[in-house]
This record gives sequence, C-alpha cells and structure tokens, in this order.
Amino acid sequence: MVQARAGGDGLRFHLGEMTVTHCVVRMETGPTGYSWVPGCNPRHAELAAVFDSLLQVPDYQTRILECLVEPEALKQAEARRARVASALATKVEFYTMVRGEE
Repeated sequence: MVQARAGGDGLRFHLGEMTVTHCVVRMETGPTGYSWVPGCNPRHAELAAVFDSLLQVPDYQTRILECLVEPEALKQAEARRARVASALATKVEFYTMVRGEE
C-alpha cells in the first residue's frame, strides 16, 4: 500500500496499491542481494539485487561507491539545486497595504 499525507503534512492515509518487482540474487562467492523496485521491470530488479550483493563485499563496496553512487548523488544534488533556483526565480512577494479607512 502506498501511503500519502493529506495536504502534504497532515494525517497519513492509504492512497492505493502499487506494483513492485522483487528479486533475490545469490552470488556463488558472495552474499545474497535483495531488491524491490516500483513497477514491472525484472531487469532493473535484477541489477539492483546484484549491486546489493556486491555492496556487501568490502573489495567491491569502495569501488562501487566511488565510481557509481557518489557521482550519481552529486548529479542528483545539482539537479535539485537547479530546480530550487528555478522555483525561487519565480517567487512573488505579496504585500497588503492599509488604506486608512475604517
């Protein structure tokens, strides 16, 4: 069940159900990787499970974090900053003026 909030920050309620694809991968020489991805995408779920398994191996963990995870996190942070800057550029301040009438 997907949960939402009334008004974005109010009480939680169940919005509805969502399809997910679940995958479990057991590597011959490593731990088991698990994934759940939204929608029906078996390849995406398989890759996520493989990376989950590889991230549990110290030799691979550092390389994956440095080569894939950290650059992607920086790219997403920059995109987020650009969206915020774009939204702030359109911000309008409204002031109420008192006319002096009672």
